[in-house]
Amino acid sequence: MGNLSSLMFPLLLVLLAVPLFLSARKQKRAMAEQKNLQDSLAPGDKVMTTSGLYGTVADASHDLTIDIEISEGVVTRWLRAAIREKVDEKAAEVSEVVAKDDAEDEEPAATTAQVAEPLDHNAKK
Repeated sequence: MGNLSSLMFPLLLVLLAVPLFLSARKQKRAMAEQKNLQDSLAPGDKVMTTSGLYGTVADASHDLTIDIEISEGVVTRWLRAAIREKVDEKAAEVSEVVAKDDAEDEEPAATTAQVAEPLDHNAKK
């Protein structure tokens, strides 16, 4: 019985260490692939951000940021880390068609929204 308990600890250690090692390798590989993607972006590439926004790379000359054209003439600046993936032409065309359909709606709906007064954070209570 003493021999079995002395083998239990190394066996348990191996059973826990191997999956941890494999998952760490998998995560490291995924991070390297993401870094390669972000470093390879060039103007004209169709991309999707981590928040699901589709656009076209307009300027990729900055180290930490990237400019994305999200609609004709509308360019926004994003962190490179926010780029999730390059998308194929078909997915990009679908997002453009949806954006055009939304833009071509007749009139904006009337709203009854009310705007609150700005807070004065310097006011004494």
